[in-house]
Amino acid sequence: MHPVARRRPRLALRELGPEDVDAVHAVYGSAEATLHLSFEPRSREQCAGIVARSVTSAAATPREEYALAVTRGEGPPIGFARLALDPHQQRAATIGFALRPDAWGVGHGTETVHLLLDLAFEDLDLHRVWAARAPLNEASARTLLAAGMTEEGRIRGHVHVRGGWRDSIVYGVLKEEHRTART
Repeated sequence: MHPVARRRPRLALRELGPEDVDAVHAVYGSAEATLHLSFEPRSREQCAGIVARSVTSAAATPREEYALAVTRGEGPPIGFARLALDPHQQRAATIGFALRPDAWGVGHGTETVHLLLDLAFEDLDLHRVWAARAPLNEASARTLLAAGMTEEGRIRGHVHVRGGWRDSIVYGVLKEEHRTART
């Protein structure tokens, strides 16, 4: 499916383009925005590489990754969202997102997750979607639960970041659960 263009009342998901490097760097280059992510802040050059890979993956057949800009309507990106098909599970994917800190605290995270779940279940006809968060990221816990996901457990020693191993808390939702939550 290309190009992706999903909308909700306040936010939209769209394909990334070369003009979005600075916007991605505003998120992935921020120590505050990446504090609970599985990597340390990225340089502008690294973000340019992420955008270039995203543009390439958007044209792949079959498409296995959806790396998308999160925007307020037609405006510049305020964040980055990703859905990656799971190569080990049929009709399953993992999702993740990160927003600029100035976009936090007003429900944009929850709306972003809803957009990703709509893409997964309505456009891609997936069966299951899962996400993981850092144990100390309570805002992400609230976001994932508010979007209708269920906490499923803890993966111990899952991510090596900032010089040590970190656990991940896993959430999931099935297509029929998402459909029920939407009605």
